Amino acid sequence: MLQQIYPQVEHPFQYELNKDFQFAAAHYVPSSKAGQCQQMHGHTYFVNVTVAGDQLDETGFLVNFSFIKKLIHDRYDHTLLNDHNQDFNNNEPNYFPTTEVVARTIYELVNDFLATTDNKATCVQIFLRETPTSYCIYRPRKLLRQLNAAGGVR
Repeated sequence: MLQQIYPQVEHPFQYELNKDFQFAAAHYVPSSKAGQCQQMHGHTYFVNVTVAGDQLDETGFLVNFSFIKKLIHDRYDHTLLNDHNQDFNNNEPNYFPTTEVVARTIYELVNDFLATTDNKATCVQIFLRETPTSYCIYRPRKLLRQLNAAGGVR
């Protein structure tokens, strides 16, 4: 994978970790307004996960890079995203496996995992590239509200 610089969200945390990886998956968008995307097709998705926090764990990590990759890659690689009924569905547009929804879902999976760790790092951004010319950035609104309530970002 080529090294890239991603758009960043400012945050008040001491540490920021970024993990890049990719997975191959097929999907279709179950809407007559989706054009060609209504047909099943595949992508090699490129993901950058940004995790931030103030406390390192007992190994000196904010989070082990391999845990982040395994969480997503093992779940979605070489699958049909529409078949992941716990994450997506074909009836509600907010759960169609579009780039936007996949990015949000990756955030939710990562942040749910981080909530189980002792040092409670948080996911601050997901960058999901679907094609060489198309990508989505997901930043949780909850985090943005917390930063603003605490006096904004630095």
